[in-house]
Amino acid sequence: MTKIAIIGSGLIGRAWATIFASHGFDVALHDVAPGAAEAARTHIGSNLEELAGHGLVEDPRGSLARIRVASGLADALNGADLVQENGPEAVETKRALFAEMDRLAAPETILASSTSFIMASVFSETLPGRARCLVAHPVNPPHLVPIVELAPAPWTAPAVLARAKAIYEQAGQVPITLRKEKPGFVLNRLQAVLLAEAFRLVGEGVASAEDVDKTIRDGLGLRWSFMGPFETIELNAPGGIPDYCARYGASIATMAAQAVGGDPFGAETVATVMSEWPGTQSAERVKRLSDWRDTRLAALQAHKRAAARKPV
Repeated sequence: MTKIAIIGSGLIGRAWATIFASHGFDVALHDVAPGAAEAARTHIGSNLEELAGHGLVEDPRGSLARIRVASGLADALNGADLVQENGPEAVETKRALFAEMDRLAAPETILASSTSFIMASVFSETLPGRARCLVAHPVNPPHLVPIVELAPAPWTAPAVLARAKAIYEQAGQVPITLRKEKPGFVLNRLQAVLLAEAFRLVGEGVASAEDVDKTIRDGLGLRWSFMGPFETIELNAPGGIPDYCARYGASIATMAAQAVGGDPFGAETVATVMSEWPGTQSAERVKRLSDWRDTRLAALQAHKRAAARKPV
């Protein structure tokens, strides 16, 4: 039985615990804040029940029984095959935490971070066990969006990367592997380009924020929910990808070049977006909409699991 240590029991940590426990892993949950891990376990129980309602978890009570609250960091790491760290997005914090985990964990334990932007080389370079460290970046919410980006440091052992990939696949995730380090990894770099252009279009008065959202939600996003960008353009020209690039490459390159320069997230542009954006920006609204999003994602995930595989 593979054992997983979840370090940090916030939103991402809870989701990881939900994922691993629902796929048969034993999970030890640790958080430095008093009572946080206990509260997280209760929240995870609700997550599991909701997922079961969508047919995504078979045994929510059995899954919850596989999660225990550790008495401390050493207890959580004891016997762990993989550690999923979910601490603050701060370099010095991660350096200190990984140094402590490297000291306490067994030599064969994989140490993975959920960081969204910090490269593994930044917090693992000086560690004796740096060869077993990597980034395993999920997408929010991880228990409903299965992609996980495996971003090794230059010194991460290939065998460690292979073991980590196998564990995430066993947990129902869809791991991708970066061949070299790049700030922001793959997903956030792709997202950054789209977000920057969305803000520019609104800031320049080309379209409203709501209409830009509609363009993704009711346009590009429908295809992107089951196809990637390369798969998409392969079907947009009779001769596939080379034909598409020959037909449209110059026009796209011109638009891309025009988009470079300036800060698309400046105060003036943000003010333009918010001047016509509906709803008060508050924690209550975010929570209400997050719950709605998660319900929609669960239904979509259930549909995708049931859908037939694409022809080759």
